[in-house]
Amino acid sequence: MTADLVVANARVLTMDPARPRAEAVALRGGRIIAVGDRATVADLSGLATRTIDAAGATVLPGFIEAHMHVFPGGAGLASLQLEGVHGLEALARSVRAWATAHPDDPIIYGVSAPYHILPEPLTRHHLDQVLPDRPLGLHAFDGHTVWANTKALEVAGLVHGRALPPGNEIVMAPDGLATGELREPAAYAPLMALLPSGGREKLGITTGRDPIPPPSPEARATDRATIRRGLEWCARHGITSIHNMDGNPYQLELLRELDDAGELACRTRVPFHMKSDMTLADLEAMAPAMCARSRRDRVTCDFVKLFVDGVLDSTTAFMLEDYEGHPGNRGLPLFDQDQIDAAVTLADRLGFQVAVHSIGDAGVRRTLDAFAAARRANGPRDSRHRVEHIELIHPADILRFKELGAVASMQPLHAPGPVSYPGHEMMALLGEHRERFTFPWRTLREAGARLCFASDWPVSPVDPLLSIQAALVRKPFRPGQPEQAQTLGQTLASYTRDNAWVEFAEDRKGMLREGYLADLVVLDGDLEAVPKEAIRELKVRATVCDGRVTYER
Repeated sequence: MTADLVVANARVLTMDPARPRAEAVALRGGRIIAVGDRATVADLSGLATRTIDAAGATVLPGFIEAHMHVFPGGAGLASLQLEGVHGLEALARSVRAWATAHPDDPIIYGVSAPYHILPEPLTRHHLDQVLPDRPLGLHAFDGHTVWANTKALEVAGLVHGRALPPGNEIVMAPDGLATGELREPAAYAPLMALLPSGGREKLGITTGRDPIPPPSPEARATDRATIRRGLEWCARHGITSIHNMDGNPYQLELLRELDDAGELACRTRVPFHMKSDMTLADLEAMAPAMCARSRRDRVTCDFVKLFVDGVLDSTTAFMLEDYEGHPGNRGLPLFDQDQIDAAVTLADRLGFQVAVHSIGDAGVRRTLDAFAAARRANGPRDSRHRVEHIELIHPADILRFKELGAVASMQPLHAPGPVSYPGHEMMALLGEHRERFTFPWRTLREAGARLCFASDWPVSPVDPLLSIQAALVRKPFRPGQPEQAQTLGQTLASYTRDNAWVEFAEDRKGMLREGYLADLVVLDGDLEAVPKEAIRELKVRATVCDGRVTYER
């Protein structure tokens, strides 16, 4: 048998416990046909075989990104970037330069804005100073808050507020008018509708439903290009599979069209997004119908996603105790216990895996209680239900992950630290007594939970090497607090083998093993020899997905 592609002269970390190391890998027809020493694999080369000389660098299974948002991420790559911008003067320079370069945009829209872009809370009055005569919106880096100027609020019909589902808020001033801060998707959806895209890239998060009216052929082509740009950005960083955490039928159709055209750079999972305004009848009818539309190896719809709460920075994450300095504020739960119990139980009965965004300790408990309710009603099964984020946990809930077989889906770059961001303001909302139970990676792993790692892009940079470094170099916030840093082996498993397991694909990907899918990444150096503080300096030299080179530098 002759290989299509051989990666030789490599330090191969197979992530296969049965054969952890090799020197070369051979691929043919979208599958791995050999993993072994140089001489054995070289025998599979022919005249038509392409060879990539890794020059002694590390080769790994393709990274599996277990939690991200590809449509908003792709859109953000072509948007005004506000990461690292602080102060009114710097904000004004960035916004006005973009506005001048885009005179026909119906709204000037910035993404990745920090919560503390100003020393004081950002309001529409600040943004009126920046840009008074055109609609302006700033999207927080985590996607849960938008700030708008008066012009944008007027055009979107939000100046006087509006009725919203639970867990969403238009912050109002004492004068009865909106301050400009819009918390959670239902609050800012009318602002997103002002974008040239009509906000279609966010519908998988904000509504879970398709655009109305249906997009024109030209709009569909633009949206396909946006998703393609996002997938190509992932491939550039060594990613071969993604678990997309926002989904609607329209987005699924676009991914299928890219797949049919041979333009899909990564394998993609898409969920049915169960929103709090949907009914159980919606779930029972819509989820199976949507998921039946794509059961391919490269595009799959096979799980249900829910949000139980918001985020810490905006005090919308659901807490067991008040936020420090905010008496009476315990966040904004999106589902009450009976609702989420019923939704998870039904999804579980229908055979779906369930993934629930749960950041606050009360949100995590509510989610675990729902998983327990599903077990009582339906009986135990290998469900691999997922708790997404877990930025704060109550100690009484730690062992429940193992008891319920629940997966801890976490993001190394979300924890404040030297690779991410200081996070002083966020941690101050918790108080010192809760710090030891924040971002509890090692705590959960040692208690028997299965961890999968991801970036939550575009909330954090998608680069797995950056996340890997963050996982390795993390330090306790204060002396005497538990260590949460991970080993290199644990972290790599949580980006490859374990992330394949969590999507029920451990029999075909996540390891470099004969017969497995031909997904791998070639780095430009030896990952094991680089100091952990310098891992982010490594680059991806080549990415191979389904036997096809999807990125090469």
